[in-house]
Amino acid sequence: MIRQDFVQLLGERTALQRMIESTPIDEVLDLGSLTARLEEIEHRISEAKINEREPARARITFNGRPVVGSYGIFADFGIKIIGAFNETVTSVAASLSGGLAATGPIPNREQHQLLITNTAMGSFGFEFEEYRTGQLSIDEKTTLELAIERTQSLLQGSIDDNDELLADTASELNQRALDKVRAFISTLADNEAICALQYRNQVFRFTDVGQVRRSLERISKDNLHEDEQLLHGEFQGVLPKRRTFEFKITGTGQVVAGKVSPAIEDANLINQHLHQQVEIRTMVTRVGDGRPRYLLLDLPQWNNGAKAGQAGTQ
Repeated sequence: MIRQDFVQLLGERTALQRMIESTPIDEVLDLGSLTARLEEIEHRISEAKINEREPARARITFNGRPVVGSYGIFADFGIKIIGAFNETVTSVAASLSGGLAATGPIPNREQHQLLITNTAMGSFGFEFEEYRTGQLSIDEKTTLELAIERTQSLLQGSIDDNDELLADTASELNQRALDKVRAFISTLADNEAICALQYRNQVFRFTDVGQVRRSLERISKDNLHEDEQLLHGEFQGVLPKRRTFEFKITGTGQVVAGKVSPAIEDANLINQHLHQQVEIRTMVTRVGDGRPRYLLLDLPQWNNGAKAGQAGTQ
């Protein structure tokens, strides 16, 4: 049973209980009918198994020059910042799916829709809920959920003194998605505003406009570097569920570890070609002079000219 149907049953039970309480005891037929229906609803509720996850919900609030306490927000800023936040989440989701090109429409945008369900008080803001067109198993996590998590982690990494979180999160995203995050922070800075983003039990918060500007500097292309790099060597192994790999570079013997791009559907195919000389294409992400992170962008061409998983099929 999906959660929406379960909630309807709970509502009907409440309505029936109130009707029974307000029905005179001498109206036997009406009471009997209502009681029978209530017993049926109680049985369905007791037997129900909810096999749908709660939709992802996030809460974003703003403060600063364009915000009038908890009363309202300037419309021009509100339109810009909500648009920038939505573009950030949908772009990050597309990047995590491996389908975000450098230009053109964001793919599968309709699958990564956010609904504005309410205004959020305290300061002024909005509550969002993931829009779902179908049922989702309880043990699944949608790309949109991951996108909100990554967005929050990236923002947190941009204000941390330690570069590790920023580098780790940024290494999973392509340049276009990172540009959308920069645009969101830039909109805050340009309007002398701050925000707080709450998702599940985690809350990210800018404390002042100065911190927003420092965040923008840390996430800028001058500090957060992404460069495509070819590596020559051999795979030492791939963990397909964790989507990580180890690669030994020819000549130096250095072994680098990295992540496998979402564009590669079956990372386990690489394990068929361990210790074979090959050239791989990676994206190297580095914050300042920190440790590089490697992302394997696609399956390499092996010596026989075949992609991984195609050997022996010709």
